[in-house]
Amino acid sequence: MSDTTDVETVFRAEYGRAVSVLVRFLGDIDLAEEAVQDAFTTAVRRWPETGVPPSPAGWIITTARNRAVDRLRRESTRDARQAEAALLLAADPPVEEGPVRDDRLRLIFTCCHPALAPQARVALTLRLLGGLSTAQIARAFLVPEPTMAQRLVRAKAKIRDARIPYRVPRDADLPDRLKGVLAVVYLIFNEGYEGDPGLCAEAVRLGRLLTELMPDEPEATGLLALMLLVESRRSARGTADGTLVPLPEQDRGRWDRDLVAEGQALVRRCLRRNRPGPYQIQAAVQAVHSDAPTPAETDWRQILSLYDQLMALAPSPVVALNRAVAVAETEGPGRALALVDALDLGGYHVWHAVRADLLRRLDRAAEAAVAYEAAVALSENPAERAFLERRVRELARRAP
Repeated sequence: MSDTTDVETVFRAEYGRAVSVLVRFLGDIDLAEEAVQDAFTTAVRRWPETGVPPSPAGWIITTARNRAVDRLRRESTRDARQAEAALLLAADPPVEEGPVRDDRLRLIFTCCHPALAPQARVALTLRLLGGLSTAQIARAFLVPEPTMAQRLVRAKAKIRDARIPYRVPRDADLPDRLKGVLAVVYLIFNEGYEGDPGLCAEAVRLGRLLTELMPDEPEATGLLALMLLVESRRSARGTADGTLVPLPEQDRGRWDRDLVAEGQALVRRCLRRNRPGPYQIQAAVQAVHSDAPTPAETDWRQILSLYDQLMALAPSPVVALNRAVAVAETEGPGRALALVDALDLGGYHVWHAVRADLLRRLDRAAEAAVAYEAAVALSENPAERAFLERRVRELARRAP
């Protein structure tokens, strides 16, 4: 593995941790983020010559703190700034095995403050904790990149100008922020599921931490169950050469049965509480899939009923798209295609992929090929693109 690859690996694993630690030291999100980025830039330049340090994350955090101190001294000659820099320099260096969980959780709750717009809360946390680029976050929200960039700038300015504290709020304040926090954790998980297992592991860890912090919140439990059940299929989702294997074609013997059992137990716990919410319902859908020994034995009518419930609680075009997949299994691809065509999701590659599959099942091969090609053009995941391109080739071979 090259030193550049090592830097990329450390970035994916430790960026959010480093930013959260620096925010605690500096009390300034912009300064913390820039200092960590500077530290990784320095690592790209130095590590090929000096080798990767024994504790890469500790090196990044210490280097970032030193960069921040240098900047405070350089950019202001006021006594207060000089004193602030001196205090930071004199402080004990961050302990690598310290309260990392608390640091990350504080950063999530800071970004999910009610003073910020809901989408800005989620986007900012993805940027700081997940290390996702503005383009990646824009894709997750299905908005143009410049729009997302403006949201991020405004959110950080709001935190700075309103002097929003960097801390976990009081117990009474937690429920008001929970929705945004859960959305952040789920989007981190989804981004990781597209190709970065480290992000998935971090999302699951944060999910466990949230259930410990708020054991009486069934939506926190539901999100953890959802992530565990989806994560249980990771080893079956791809072949050794990286080819994507869709759910109906997966070898269910390769699913992680411990994660399945834990996720299903959490779903049952949610059902006993009888306070349904969007994450609990999505977890229940995944539990139905996990219950089926074979794809043919999947209870699609139960899944359709769950999506009906989800549409009543939290309607969205993406939920409607997933519901249409269940309709295809219960009422046929023709009925499902009509539902899919009514959705305004032309910029979403999954919409094109679902539509292509329905057209394929209806023996409308030429239209299916066009839809698959549209999905390929919009997807940025190599394994997914390879799978979709294979579908196009299969259609070409079947053509008269």
